[in-house]
Amino acid sequence: MQLGELAGEGAALSDINTTPLVDVMLVLLIIFLITIPVVTTSIPVKLPSERVQVRETKPDSIIISVDREGRMYWFDAPVPNRNDLLPRLQAVARMRPQPDVQIRGDQAAQYESVGRVLLECQRAGISRVAFITEPAALGG
Repeated sequence: MQLGELAGEGAALSDINTTPLVDVMLVLLIIFLITIPVVTTSIPVKLPSERVQVRETKPDSIIISVDREGRMYWFDAPVPNRNDLLPRLQAVARMRPQPDVQIRGDQAAQYESVGRVLLECQRAGISRVAFITEPAALGG
């Protein structure tokens, strides 16, 4: 007895053959299992991590430095007092897009000196202020 005789001569076959589907899925699974270890590195190494993310200084960034005596510098030019700093910062605040203001404070400087620069940035309406620090020493 043949298949055509059981289902009738004009009847369609309604069974789905899932064997090729299972074969394809098993081949894909094996390929993924083989390639995943190749994508990741095979040598276990504990990489060092930085506490501070190093930022690149953009050409339009404004750098204000404060030395250990509390003197302020606009890039390399000395700023006599904070009353002279405010108009410069207000001009920067009107620029579109507004550049970053980066403060380089000496480690031995009084907090009050750096705080004055921050206060003037706030009064001028500067929205992006960053502190520049030294990256951690390698291996330490």
